[in-house]
Amino acid sequence: MRVLVTRPPHPGERTAKRLAEMGHEPIMLPLSAPAHDPDAAFTALANSDGPISVTSAEAIRVLTERPDDLAPYLSRPLYAVGDATAEEARAAGFRDVTASTGDGADLADRIAQRDTAQSDKKTNLLYLAGFPRAETFETRAADLGLTVTTVECYRMRRLDIPDQLLRELFSAHEPDAILFYSRRTAEDFFALKEISANLDALIGVRLLCLSPAIAEAIPPTLQGQSATPDSPDETALLSLL
Repeated sequence: MRVLVTRPPHPGERTAKRLAEMGHEPIMLPLSAPAHDPDAAFTALANSDGPISVTSAEAIRVLTERPDDLAPYLSRPLYAVGDATAEEARAAGFRDVTASTGDGADLADRIAQRDTAQSDKKTNLLYLAGFPRAETFETRAADLGLTVTTVECYRMRRLDIPDQLLRELFSAHEPDAILFYSRRTAEDFFALKEISANLDALIGVRLLCLSPAIAEAIPPTLQGQSATPDSPDETALLSLL
């Protein structure tokens, strides 16, 4: 099966490797790439002393750009959305890593439960985030009374996708499925002029979305071709292929 991967280059390459190991043919089409701001991250770390929360492995990659500067903070508790992000944090050297099995709201619930189990004192969290982002973590944390300081340490910039590349892709190498890992990526994909003007070219292509919120960005005429896994993780997403 030919599978179009719309993720940024670094995680996209990891996904492509998994697809190849499963016997599929990955087709890379990154729509965005991160611009890191390690100064913002390390200034925030220096000015705080509580747990760290991340909802994307990209924040961990920002930190690993300066491993010597990161070393003093590796003993701080780190809360991560998903096993993949948690594994990246452990690989970076963090020793106390807790992962949620769901989205940002689930992570906030997990932190609140741990607070309740350990003490009555509310945790002051440093949230190393990207822009743009879904604010599910921050919204749920506020609902639970958690104190969160949000620091944006990377920004996702849109990549220029030539129309000719898209024409060739869908004329000669049409994918059987397309993977969407974020709502913004799905919105950006369907906003591409060559895609929006030729939605009929996608009839029959499976549109696999990591969550229902992402699937909402699929155009109405193609909604019947979309599917989401029971849990928002890559293993469950790829099991839909």
